[in-house]
Amino acid sequence: MSTPVTIIGAGLGGLVLARVLHLHGIPATVYEGEASPAVRAQGGLLDIHDYNGQPALRDAGLLEEFRSLVLPGRQASRFLDRDGTVLADLPDDGTGGRPEVLRGDLRRILLESLPPTTVRWGHRVTGVAALGSGRHEVTFGNGTTVVTSLLVGADGAWSRVRPLLSDATPEYTGMSAVETQLFDSETRHPATAKAVGPGAMYALAPGQGLLAHRERGGTLHNYVFVTEPQSWFAAADTTRIAEKFAGWAPELTALLTGSDTPPVVRPLHTLPSDHRWERVPGVTLLGDAAHLTAPNGEGANLAMLDGAELAKALVAHSGDTEAALTAYERDLFPRSAAAAVEGDAGHELLFGAGAPYAMLGLPQKPDVTG
Repeated sequence: MSTPVTIIGAGLGGLVLARVLHLHGIPATVYEGEASPAVRAQGGLLDIHDYNGQPALRDAGLLEEFRSLVLPGRQASRFLDRDGTVLADLPDDGTGGRPEVLRGDLRRILLESLPPTTVRWGHRVTGVAALGSGRHEVTFGNGTTVVTSLLVGADGAWSRVRPLLSDATPEYTGMSAVETQLFDSETRHPATAKAVGPGAMYALAPGQGLLAHRERGGTLHNYVFVTEPQSWFAAADTTRIAEKFAGWAPELTALLTGSDTPPVVRPLHTLPSDHRWERVPGVTLLGDAAHLTAPNGEGANLAMLDGAELAKALVAHSGDTEAALTAYERDLFPRSAAAAVEGDAGHELLFGAGAPYAMLGLPQKPDVTG
């Protein structure tokens, strides 16, 4: 089988690329390893920024649909000390440029905007090979293959397409996030629900922290950040992880100990902040496949912007794929590097030696945990 534009990965970036191409009459096929869009939960809230994510959705003709998904009040942010003291409470006054939506809802409207046959589910990539003249063959675990004249790796941190372009591999940051959820929190976990407040809650300390997002129906979606080698988490049950937060307020540690779902460990990896590659005919990357960073609020936004910008470059250079890819990557590399550097600085404010006081402009308190 042969297709002109082949996108590997049905995440937000790959779907925006397919959607913008579709609006301009350029067919694309998206291959996704998962068996269906409902095979797993799609993560929690995303703040979609008015300077990258929202312009990408505008290019995709989906800005109004996006606005209908926004959860009111979720841009509120609360910063707590480890004893539960409120250090800063920033309300959502409706004027912020980072409205929050559920990732699954955003993915759904993108999927619904595409012709039904655009995404081929159950196609997990097992190999890619260059055939020359900008053509590539992709092999899938179900035994099928596809040959394409334009291959786009939108397949995330462990991209199978990236090795065609780069020897870079993700490196562990030294920190992992343990994902938990509390359901019906107002009734079943009232003290914790009160501590979290109406939007996002951050309780931070050097090298660790608790982050919670209020979703629909009283659900609290939480991430417990811990600095330990990956091997430590292999034997880390809830009790052992909770020991890292000994002395913290119980309404905060309940984000872990009271979880209504089994904790899921998510190791944090990054690519070099200046990751780039030499132009290889017929193939490119977007999103985490191109510029993986530790969580900094930009990942999904940048992936969607990448998808929109790549599509627009292909439209602008119709009939000259290499000119389009050259133009796209010329802007991609500095944009990605700047976001990575900014993200690293933000990560240091969240979890560095001065956390949480440095980011709030407050004097450092002495460590009295003993």
